[in-house]
Amino acid sequence: MALRELPSRAASAVLHNSRPAVLALRPSGRRNASSEALRDVESSSSFEVPFVSDSLVKAFDPIERSKRRRLGKKPLPPSRYQFRPPKYYRGPLHPHQPPPSSDPVSREFIPGPFASPRLEQTYQSTIASDLMTLTYHHLPPGYRAPVQLQRLREWTGDSPYFKGRPLRPPRGGGGLRLLDPPRNFKNIPEITKVVVHSMVPEAQDNSAHLHVAGMIVQAITNVRAVTHKARHNVVGWGLREGKYVSVTADVEREDTFHFLSKLIDVVLPRIKEWKGVAGTTGDSSGNITFGLTPDVVAMFPEIEVNYDSYPPKMIPGCHITIQTTATNDRDARFLLQSVGLPFYGKLVD
Repeated sequence: MALRELPSRAASAVLHNSRPAVLALRPSGRRNASSEALRDVESSSSFEVPFVSDSLVKAFDPIERSKRRRLGKKPLPPSRYQFRPPKYYRGPLHPHQPPPSSDPVSREFIPGPFASPRLEQTYQSTIASDLMTLTYHHLPPGYRAPVQLQRLREWTGDSPYFKGRPLRPPRGGGGLRLLDPPRNFKNIPEITKVVVHSMVPEAQDNSAHLHVAGMIVQAITNVRAVTHKARHNVVGWGLREGKYVSVTADVEREDTFHFLSKLIDVVLPRIKEWKGVAGTTGDSSGNITFGLTPDVVAMFPEIEVNYDSYPPKMIPGCHITIQTTATNDRDARFLLQSVGLPFYGKLVD
């Protein structure tokens, strides 16, 4: 029995010892780097670069190098960025056009925002969808919009004066477009900008009033205030032409939502017996304006924490204009009510 099993055991031992050789001869799908490629990689290492000599290090003078470039003796290499955006826009035909504000090279580039304000997140997640649902215009299946006629009429006739003449104004018919277009996901009203304006007529005689107003507007808006002069003499308001009388701050982007959330959640609830914004305000184009007295302006956290830094009698009031993409006051008021700004009295659309 043992002699019968001897050939099978010998065969298994031979196969076991020859298995590595068989695996080596088997074709493989792997790709291994050759020795020549490895030598090229090793020779291109940064450690193979020779060190700079001490004489070159001592001879390098960056100030002298910049002077030579300024004198035109040694200009910048062509690979270096040689264009600097112009400080002022000189029209579309000027050879130097400023880059878009989204380009980091632009003077108007502002990095961020890195995190959306809570009010903006609430608008995008809740308020926008609710506004579209409440103001949605349903059109049944198969509905076809009426053909819009041409608003401006052409001149008819053979008179040579009709050639190149502007079109005639509309006359009756269905040529006028709707003031309130149908609501869809593309035209949901949203807040675009807030303008804070403070009128300081006392600054004509004492410039300290203008400085205090500018510091306060800048503190509550986080935007550098811009001063304005009186264009004409107005006796009823005591204005003299050429004198600084007001400051303005345009709050845009994420600062808009930070300012509104601070105003609605912190400042306005602290006003005693405050009814809200008058329902008659608005410019019929989606912009709402209301005013705050000096006592209310002093309630802002930035002013209250440093109240001793501002003379109490020099704290001014301000007007706040909220600009929206709505086309009428009704939609703008609806948007601000959903944000948390109350209205009272008769509502005028």
